[in-house]
Amino acid sequence: MLGRFLELSLPASDVAEALEFYESLGFAQAVVGEAWRHPYAVVTDGRLYLGLHGTELETPLLTFVTPDLRIRLEELATLGIEVEHARLDELSLNEARFRDPSGLHVRLVEARTFSPPALEPAFESALGYFEQYVVGARDLALSGQFWERLGFVAFADDAEGATSPKRLIASHRDINLAFLDLDLAMPMLCFSAPDMAQRVAGLRERGFGFAGRVPRDFHERGAVALLAPDGQQILLLEPEA
Repeated sequence: MLGRFLELSLPASDVAEALEFYESLGFAQAVVGEAWRHPYAVVTDGRLYLGLHGTELETPLLTFVTPDLRIRLEELATLGIEVEHARLDELSLNEARFRDPSGLHVRLVEARTFSPPALEPAFESALGYFEQYVVGARDLALSGQFWERLGFVAFADDAEGATSPKRLIASHRDINLAFLDLDLAMPMLCFSAPDMAQRVAGLRERGFGFAGRVPRDFHERGAVALLAPDGQQILLLEPEA
């Protein structure tokens, strides 16, 4: 329904600063086109692509490439999904935006905006393996139903014997969304590695900043939250047992 996942589009008040931050963590820069009129850069760890946009974005956007955008918009309408913004003309990159029940913003664009770099299969950033994008949601069942209509596979992911779900995963071939029953000021990127404690110690020695609190659901995995430019938080975890 949505096409291929392209990038997580992040607001960047200073694209050069944001680019330097992610490159210092081992992310590789991609070659971008001229689709956007504002400053724009893309970095990747080989699994996740982050679009750094030097323009006013209200919130991070999950961005997908959908070549037949007009047809997709008709299909979204039949599903009862309200498109909040659409630009369909011959002068610029066609795009449309909507949001899910949790408030997560989604953007569809009609063409790719960058070329992925050639990376070694074992390429990895200093953050480890990208697991999922963590989102706060009041109604997990509603979020699951919404994303299943869009082609994701949704399932509860909780401890055995739990009486009610606390976490729901919506899985896609290119990205996994983890919806948690708690309040989050902003969705969070989530990475894991067996040696995460050593990685975090190294990041602290290099002067990276960390948030004071992390979601309680991740305490048992030794979670810390790395602070990225413009307020983005990045969860760093030990792998699940």
